[in-house]
Amino acid sequence: MTVVLNQITKSFGAAKVLHELDLEVHEGEFLVLLGASGSGKSTALRMIAGLESVTGGSISIDGRDVTNELPKNRNVAMVFQSYALYPHKTVGENIGYPLKIARLGKSEIEDQVRDVADQVQLTDYLDRYPRQLSGGQRQRVALARAMVRRPAVFLMDEPLSNLDAKLRGHMRAELKHMQQQLGITTIYVTHDQVEAMTLAHRVALLEMGKLQQLASPKSIYDDPETLFVAQFIGSPPMNVAKGSLDGGVFALGDDRIGTGKSLSSPDAVLGLRAEDCRVVEAGAGKIRAKLYANELIGDHTLVTAETASGMFSIKAEKEFDAPMNAAIGIDFDPEKLYLFDGSSGARMR
Repeated sequence: MTVVLNQITKSFGAAKVLHELDLEVHEGEFLVLLGASGSGKSTALRMIAGLESVTGGSISIDGRDVTNELPKNRNVAMVFQSYALYPHKTVGENIGYPLKIARLGKSEIEDQVRDVADQVQLTDYLDRYPRQLSGGQRQRVALARAMVRRPAVFLMDEPLSNLDAKLRGHMRAELKHMQQQLGITTIYVTHDQVEAMTLAHRVALLEMGKLQQLASPKSIYDDPETLFVAQFIGSPPMNVAKGSLDGGVFALGDDRIGTGKSLSSPDAVLGLRAEDCRVVEAGAGKIRAKLYANELIGDHTLVTAETASGMFSIKAEKEFDAPMNAAIGIDFDPEKLYLFDGSSGARMR
C-alpha cells in the first residue's frame, strides 16, 4: 500500500511543528523518518495513524483520503516505544487481542496467533506473561500483535530505543528480515542514524518540521544536500572547516587547499569524512594540524587533530600511534571533499 502526505502541516497553538511536508511512501517500502528530538517525526507518524489531527494538507493510503478517518478505519498497525502490552494477559492473549476485538472465532484466533508467533519465534512463550519476558521478547510480542491484524501499513515509533545496544543490533536484523519477508509498507521513526542507515530503503531527514533530504541511505551519506544533513549522518560527524573560497582554492588559516572546483565565496565551509582523511608527516599534507588525542576503537584508531578551524577526526589504521601535541599533516583526495555555503548551508557544486 502506498502512503502519500500532501502539504501536511501541524500546529499546536502558535507553534508550527510540521511545515508543508510532502512525502510518498511506496508499496512494500521501509521508510525511516529520522531526526533529533522535536523535529516533528513522531507527530507525522501519529498523524498517519490518526492519533493526531491534521492542521493542513491531506493524507491518503492506497489512494483513499484518510485525513479525517478514525484510526480503526485506516488499516494501519502501530508499534510503540513502550510496547504497550497488557500485563495481566498472556503472550498469546496479547497477540490475539486485535482479533478478539474483531470478533473472530476462538479457533481462528488461536490458529492465527500460532502462525504469527512462529514467525517471530515466540511459539514457546505463548502461555507466559510480559513480566516473564526479556525486553527483546516483549518487543517481539508487540510486533506480533501488529502483524496479526495483517495491516496495510506498519507504523513504528522508536520501537528499539528501550533495548540495550547488543539486543538493538539483533532486533534490527530481525525487523529488516521480517519486513522484507512480509513486504508490508513500513514507516519507522527514530533519532538513531545507525537504525536509519541499516533498516531503510529510503531515509527522510527532518529538522524543525521541515524535510531536509529524502534519499537512500547511501545517497544521503555520500551526497548530502545541506551542511545539516552532512553533519547529522555519520559517526563521527563530518569534519567541517570555515573559510573563504577563491577560484576553487579554499583558505583555511595559512593553508591553501585546491578543491578542483572553480567556485568562489567569502563564506564557505569545507567538509571531509573521517574515513577520507589520512595522517601524514608534518608539512606533507594539505592541512597543518597538531595531534590532540588517539583512541583505539578496535579495527581502527580514531585520531583527533587540532587545525586552524577546530578539531578534525581521522580514522587511521589500528597500529597508528603518535605523541600528544605532535605536529602532523592531514591529507586527502580533493574529490572526497564537500563544499557548502556558509550562510545558507546549501551544497556548493
